[in-house]
Amino acid sequence: MTTDYDTEKTRASAWFRDLRDQIVAAFEELERDHATGPLSDGEAAVFDVSETKRQSDDGSDAGGGLMSVMRGGRVFEKVGVNISTVYGTLGTRAQSAMAARKGIPGMKDDPRFWASGISLVAHMQNPHVPAVHMNTRMFWTPHAWWFGGGSDLNPCIEYDEDTAHFHAQQQEKLDPHGAELYPRLKEWADEYFYIPHRNRARGVGGIFMDDHCTNDWERDFALTQDIGRAFLPAYVPLVRKRRTQDWTDADKDAQLVHRGLYAEYNLVYDRGTKFGLETGHDANAVLMSLPPLAKWV
Repeated sequence: MTTDYDTEKTRASAWFRDLRDQIVAAFEELERDHATGPLSDGEAAVFDVSETKRQSDDGSDAGGGLMSVMRGGRVFEKVGVNISTVYGTLGTRAQSAMAARKGIPGMKDDPRFWASGISLVAHMQNPHVPAVHMNTRMFWTPHAWWFGGGSDLNPCIEYDEDTAHFHAQQQEKLDPHGAELYPRLKEWADEYFYIPHRNRARGVGGIFMDDHCTNDWERDFALTQDIGRAFLPAYVPLVRKRRTQDWTDADKDAQLVHRGLYAEYNLVYDRGTKFGLETGHDANAVLMSLPPLAKWV
């Protein structure tokens, strides 16, 4: 059985907030300095920030977070960077799902939980700039604790050099934790971000882990931090390189169709989406990942 891990929870929650602040600042800088190319005119967009709340079944406070969304920007058509720290008791459906998937005994007798994390999804104006997803999180129950997260690239127009750069940055941050880790988390991402009913991957992959617990909290937290730290150097250079590239109507159409795949995956398969809705978190924050426009053929 775990202890309450109060100090560790506080540290993890604070770090997710700090990573959120770094990313928001970097994305707003990309908006401000986009001086040439399509959609460079007009004022740069900024994030609209609002608090989110989770209520328990009896209506009592059960945590919340910040939803930060930028819409209609020069570079970002829609991007959300959310953080949350929620707690309470798991409902029957969530208890059963978690106990079955993670093999945690005792959930029915003591269904308390605590969860904190950051979740990011960016949908871009220029079809040559890839969409991207990133999240890191810590989860605690009286019976177990674990970390999860990763990031993956979702271009509608693929460039081999962009894919190579994104993966190289992930590997650079993971290798100090063990040479076997990057190949394992890359394979995990390939399996997780797959759309069975389309028989295809959601994008060009990245890294992903879930249920990560070596029983060394400091070691696991350090790994989770480096997964988060890998994101900006992996992604921002791709945005800077592609954001001024000319596009055609056909390119934009391809982007909208690809977004349809993204929406299908998030609504049908994504565990985070299911967990957020099942545990009563703010629905707008949970569904922030959906694109502003999409198309099905």
